[in-house]
Amino acid sequence: MTARALPYLSLCLVFLAACDPAASRSPVEDITFDSAKRLDDFEFAASDNGKPDEWLIIDNDAGRALAQIDTELTENRVSFAIYRPFSGRDVYVSTRFMTISGKIDQAAGVFVRFRSPDDHYAVRANALENNVNLYRVVAGRREMIGCMEVNVSSQAWHTLGIAARDDRLTVFFDGRELFVVTDRRFPGPPGKVGLWTQADSMTWFESLRVESRN
Repeated sequence: MTARALPYLSLCLVFLAACDPAASRSPVEDITFDSAKRLDDFEFAASDNGKPDEWLIIDNDAGRALAQIDTELTENRVSFAIYRPFSGRDVYVSTRFMTISGKIDQAAGVFVRFRSPDDHYAVRANALENNVNLYRVVAGRREMIGCMEVNVSSQAWHTLGIAARDDRLTVFFDGRELFVVTDRRFPGPPGKVGLWTQADSMTWFESLRVESRN
């Protein structure tokens, strides 16, 4: 092989590496709440066809965070912050959060494959119960399909995540995998992702990460 051919060989190798699926990366969106304009990327909803609760970006010692500030004492009320720009089926979603207060609940959650408040998958960390639960919600009926006891300290930062791939749902907390659930009853079509709280929870969400795995 002549020296003249070497530059073309190098270019070819670079091109092949770039086309190798193992070398590509899935699109990742890291959403932070450093500006009030970020609220425009979200749609807000509540369960039971209720009026959407109020979500605001608030200042805290660590910077800024998104919070649902209506702490109405309604045990089964769920409040959603739906991320508008993304819709997908196979996805990893996570958040960094801190639970602040709540007499009924101190909860933080993320959801995937969201079609409505009545149809989605949701994972929740609860500081009062010290556990992480995974739910399937179909036609308004919520059923727990996975659970693990774990220390969810109030007024401390934690991370919570869920990876959905086909009928496999993997739940993560504070950087480690907690459990895997295979759910063939409701694999679900593409849907939205986002954040949620329940009842009178006051929770700060510092960030939301969305990674498409389609």
